[in-house]
Amino acid sequence: MRPVEIKPNIWSIAVNDRTTDLFEGLWPVTNEGVSYNSYIIKDEKSVLIDLTKDIFSEEFVDQIAKIVDLKTLDYVIVNHVEPDHTGALTRFREIAPNVTFIGTRQCINMMNDFYGMSENTMTVKDGDTLNLGKFNLKFLTAPMVHWPETMFTYLEEEQILFSCDAFGTFGCLDGITFDDEAGDNLPWYEKESLRYYSNIIASFSRNVLNAIEKAAAFPIQIIAPSHGLIWRKDPMRIVSLYKKFAEYAAGPTEPGVTILWGTMYRNTERAMEAVLQTITAEGVPVEVYNVADVHPSFILPSLWTKRGVLVACPTYERAMYPNMVHMLDIAEIKHVKNKVAGYFGSYAWSGGAQKVFEGYAEKLDWEVVGALEFIGMATEEDIQAIQQIAQQVAKKSKEG
Repeated sequence: MRPVEIKPNIWSIAVNDRTTDLFEGLWPVTNEGVSYNSYIIKDEKSVLIDLTKDIFSEEFVDQIAKIVDLKTLDYVIVNHVEPDHTGALTRFREIAPNVTFIGTRQCINMMNDFYGMSENTMTVKDGDTLNLGKFNLKFLTAPMVHWPETMFTYLEEEQILFSCDAFGTFGCLDGITFDDEAGDNLPWYEKESLRYYSNIIASFSRNVLNAIEKAAAFPIQIIAPSHGLIWRKDPMRIVSLYKKFAEYAAGPTEPGVTILWGTMYRNTERAMEAVLQTITAEGVPVEVYNVADVHPSFILPSLWTKRGVLVACPTYERAMYPNMVHMLDIAEIKHVKNKVAGYFGSYAWSGGAQKVFEGYAEKLDWEVVGALEFIGMATEEDIQAIQQIAQQVAKKSKEG
């Protein structure tokens, strides 16, 4: 990509990553890709806000050189040390050895931990300002959104919030930069913002709400995150989406049921198929995921937003079907709490999966309305009992 001028003397420097399969080594982006966004402000003092991933260092440097002579660059603001934003730091120091790196105290310490760097740094605190000449920057700490050293940088004169990972989305920027350029693809980016949120930031939802409240004290004309679209037509749109996502952590979620299922010899699958109409008859949405085939990244958005969860999987060696264990481990890590849930599954010579499910439900504060293990193939009596469990999950999901 080429630099894009956001406002006079303010540019976006974005790199599209179409080669990484797993973001953070965990979350699939093979088809969607992801952008790494940095920003340049050119004034009496020139500043670069955030860097990029190491493998894109040369492309990144080439873009910056179109705007400013790197030897005259005064500051690099590091809102967040995670290597997708700072991987180019080592290369950048070689090219611009006199530049001053700005961050919170914890940020500066972490830069030394990650890159062995302790010189030419400036520490800032919440509310500190930096005058560039015409422009003034204000630094707003946003700890645990989603690392402890994270901060936002606010450009007072143009009312631009450089928010790093907050308000970001998965997805490359295919010839566009701004929300008003996305056209019919805007709902897709919004959907990817939910996947990004549930995959990356969900565990820190309380901190997200605190950061949104802090930022609300300032007028905002543009939201400029480090991943995805820059929001200039309707910046409060992405803020409101993130606020809604964050409130799902402890507040009401949406009516609906997420079915997580896995099977070995189709006994559990047949029972699962028998209860689908029971759920839809209650008039709530249902989403069905085979945990052996679908990556947790694509399941988490449904789990995060829907009130009901129905777990269907067999016992495996007196424990739980391993793919389901992995999915529920991820749900625990991401604090997918306060659901109404049920379980059913087949076993051969010994049960065990139900007990594992109940352990997860207790840790996650899930209200369990029923659970059933059945031997071999489900009988008609088993099916009726499972339908009752499914019906209760669906009904209670409407209670918020």
